[in-house]
Amino acid sequence: MTVVGIIANPMSGLDVRRRAARARRESPHDKQNQIARAVIGAAAAGTTRFLLVPDLFRITQSAVENINVGAEFDVLDIGPLATKPADTERAVAAMRDAGAQALLVLGGDGTNRLVARAWPDAAIVPMSTGTNNVFPVMQEATISGASAGVVASGAVPLERAARRAKVVHVEYSDGARDLAVIDAVALADDSLGNLLPFEPEKLRCLVLARAEPAAVGMSPIGGLLQPCGMADDFAVEVRCTEPDQPGSTPLLTAVSPGLYRRAHVSAARKLAFGERVTITGPCILAYDGDRTRALEADEPAGLWVERSGPWVIDAARALTAAGQQGVFTNRHFHDGFDQDGHGGSCC
Repeated sequence: MTVVGIIANPMSGLDVRRRAARARRESPHDKQNQIARAVIGAAAAGTTRFLLVPDLFRITQSAVENINVGAEFDVLDIGPLATKPADTERAVAAMRDAGAQALLVLGGDGTNRLVARAWPDAAIVPMSTGTNNVFPVMQEATISGASAGVVASGAVPLERAARRAKVVHVEYSDGARDLAVIDAVALADDSLGNLLPFEPEKLRCLVLARAEPAAVGMSPIGGLLQPCGMADDFAVEVRCTEPDQPGSTPLLTAVSPGLYRRAHVSAARKLAFGERVTITGPCILAYDGDRTRALEADEPAGLWVERSGPWVIDAARALTAAGQQGVFTNRHFHDGFDQDGHGGSCC
């Protein structure tokens, strides 16, 4: 049996940053449509069982109610729902324990961070529905599903279709640990739980697993000075100051969709894997856009980057290999697919 899990963050694409910038709002119906297309693609690639979890908007369950592709849909019980990060982590753990061979993850960088924390070895297809997305991929959901399906079925080996993600590891003075999949940022004079876009004058240090010049958010602050992509075996550290400090350079960058601001950069450099950066409080540490922990005065935290995150499935690589192996010509299709391989009806 080929098993694919679906993780859909019901709150991604809905936060207050859409009022502070010009990010596109992602409705529950938009997510339902993406999930339906992804399920049809995954089923066409051989998936016979899908794992779902309930959410307060019934996004995933509604998406598959009218799909006939000859697959089973199992809704896992993860306990009371609170629309909090813990829901996602419990869902990922439940899918791992239920035998998921790949995950379709609908959400932004923050959602994928939670997946990486709960299941570091997962094989995932990150599907973009958040705000400042670097980690998720913008591609047709049907193709995302198909790429997950060919990997989950074993038709294409994981190592041929995917690459492990880089992650920023964080260790506090009390021994506790955390991680980020794109950026870990130290902010001065900020507050925990603040959901507004970062104010660049409050930036002090950024550790970037990926510094993408063609992205929005924190990643391009490094990417415009020291580019670093998914395949590069290094990371980037950026140091920033208050405006008009000696030795700093103003850098105009898109900190959110439709929102440019100036960061004041004092240094940007490549960071070798495993090389530790020490951040000392007082400050707020934010991971992939979420302000997560406050460091008290003189309290240190160590940050470093390793390629130890989830396996990210590359659809082009996965489907090229699947085509070469005749995955879509040698299979017997369920009656829900017509002769052209289209999925069954959905609302």
